[in-house]
Amino acid sequence: MANHGGWAGKVLRIDLSTRRISTEDTIEKYKDYLGGTGIGYKVMWDEVPTGTKPFDPANKIVFGVGPLAGTGAPCNGRTAVTTLWPTCWPKPLVASGHMGGHFAAELKYAGFDAIIIEGKADRPVWLRVVDGKAEIKDARHLWGQGIRRTTVDINQQMGPESSVAAIGQSGENLVPMSVVINSYSHSAGGIGGVMGSKNLKAIGVRGTGSVRIAENKEEWEKVVKLHLSLLGSVNQHVVPNSPQPWAEYYSPTRWLGSKGRKWGSAEPNIETGACDPHNLNRIAYRTNNAAFFLGEKAWQYTVRGNGCSSCPIRCHTILKVPSVSSKYGIRAVGQNTCAGLVFGREFFKTFPDGPRGQTAIEACMVGMSLTDDLGIWENYGQMQRDFQQLYYSGAMKNKVGEDEFKGFSWDQYEKGDPTFLFELLPRIANKQGELATALGLGTGYLLERWGISEQDWQQNQKIAYWKMGHPRHHANEDAGQCGVIINTQYNRDSQCHSHVNFTRNGLPIKVQKQLAAEIWGSPDAVDAVAAYSPMNIYKAKMAKWSLLRKELHDSLSLCNWMGPWIASPLKERNYRGENSIESLLYSLATGDKKSRDELDEVAERIFLLHRALTIRDMGTKEMRTEHDTIPDWVFIDPTGKASFTAGTNRMDREDIKLAMDMYYEEMGWDKKSGSPTVAAYQRLRLGEVADGLTNRGLVP
Repeated sequence: MANHGGWAGKVLRIDLSTRRISTEDTIEKYKDYLGGTGIGYKVMWDEVPTGTKPFDPANKIVFGVGPLAGTGAPCNGRTAVTTLWPTCWPKPLVASGHMGGHFAAELKYAGFDAIIIEGKADRPVWLRVVDGKAEIKDARHLWGQGIRRTTVDINQQMGPESSVAAIGQSGENLVPMSVVINSYSHSAGGIGGVMGSKNLKAIGVRGTGSVRIAENKEEWEKVVKLHLSLLGSVNQHVVPNSPQPWAEYYSPTRWLGSKGRKWGSAEPNIETGACDPHNLNRIAYRTNNAAFFLGEKAWQYTVRGNGCSSCPIRCHTILKVPSVSSKYGIRAVGQNTCAGLVFGREFFKTFPDGPRGQTAIEACMVGMSLTDDLGIWENYGQMQRDFQQLYYSGAMKNKVGEDEFKGFSWDQYEKGDPTFLFELLPRIANKQGELATALGLGTGYLLERWGISEQDWQQNQKIAYWKMGHPRHHANEDAGQCGVIINTQYNRDSQCHSHVNFTRNGLPIKVQKQLAAEIWGSPDAVDAVAAYSPMNIYKAKMAKWSLLRKELHDSLSLCNWMGPWIASPLKERNYRGENSIESLLYSLATGDKKSRDELDEVAERIFLLHRALTIRDMGTKEMRTEHDTIPDWVFIDPTGKASFTAGTNRMDREDIKLAMDMYYEEMGWDKKSGSPTVAAYQRLRLGEVADGLTNRGLVP
């Protein structure tokens, strides 16, 4: 490790069955995979046999961080948690969840780049990791407790600066739709039940070490300041939502801070101000996700923003809503972001005072209070959309026993009364009854259990179901063909924001096209939203770039929800960001100097290993027809508008076939099957992987 910075240098292994604790050298075994998902996929390929199920002791969970975690690089707080995915239907396949918070930094300061969990404990346990040492501790007193109580208990033992990643009752009961949460609101979906299957209640980490920067510290500081100067608001929105004295443009983005807008529950109230992008000390004032999702009323309840280590954007909004204490008996203060913020609201079709009124805000507070303690995952709103469709179509009443169905207060539900959530959510976490059990399985297994055709869900745009038990995540509605391609590639929702953070950044399309020409070779790589043109090769290049940047971020420990940073709010830069910021940071931190193209090649190796794992465990090379599928609703416009017409997201079937052809060709994969060729594996130094798949007849 003498020649390397960035990495802590050790990977921690925990065998819960034998209680054996060991370490291995990060550089020796994993350097070519960086960290994060790279380590996760490598472990899953090498060590988890085909046919293993998510809740089998042979399955492994890899908590991985990268060489930038714990450094001063902005937005470095992500931990990738890789395992076999329990909601992937009809067959579990590899996937990763990603949690922010402070776990990643603490793990590095404790001396580790990853924790590999295997086996199953004979009783509930939690893992204590402090400064290079690990202990398996008794957790029987914590079993049955929620995430908050568990976190507080472990913090009291380890100290308030420790970071605790814990599961709730949902994970304990092996509900597939469960999360692990650290720092009270930073979750990795789909992981909770796998931890529960191993009798692992929590991991507490505390480190007093540091992360070494290998190269010149002054150069490092310059690049960090450059990176900070390029930041926009949440999701790299670089244009403010309203006119500002410094801004050339404004657009309906998530950059909400402006003169006169105040955090109304801060003591005293704090005005965000105009948020001139040159003032790097006020980056956090730009974002208020609660106001974006819940409406202007949320400003009066905003305490401040919260977020992850080394991230000034603060996308988790802390709210204080006094009415929920007296009405529902919950804490007046809650925090979350995006889908977690609106978890409770999305179950309801209507509210007495509208979707952005007081009742909707209270439903969000109740949802956060319950789900972030019970540890339930909503799968980016898919659970709630499924719930509404099943209820209002009558399917739920037909599938659930009469006595159980009558046991719910449906009159309260239809009125939009948040008290209904106290009836529903604890039952999901505890598998109480048929409805709760089915909802906790995830969409694919729910439909199978109730004898509902998946095709019914794939034809309904309002449900936004994509395939294999998971929802759409920034698909054709954000980047046309590019978004469609991205949504075909993973075994859960894609979690890729590389493309949407560019197309929704708020810049006029003429500026976006100028940047696209520099990055992907042509202005035709991008279109205005809902004004899509036919497929071209530059859109395929954008899709490949987007996917590789996602894997690069997930392996370096940079937040793909905030990046990439190829556009900026700076007029003097002609709104250009820096397409090489990742390689600049990586090279200076580690001393392993890599150009942008060289680092992108590592990302491609990591992504290709994910593809190989999927092929191996599916047992087929026919990925184009059996994995990379697209729901029918993508090709439908409710108003009948034709594809490539302004105002529609409707795609054309033949054009999407061409899009997939171009994408496979850009990746160097076989177009007919959608599987990588031997040459593709060899080019990225995965010859052993190619040999393994060839022996199984899984290479075209």
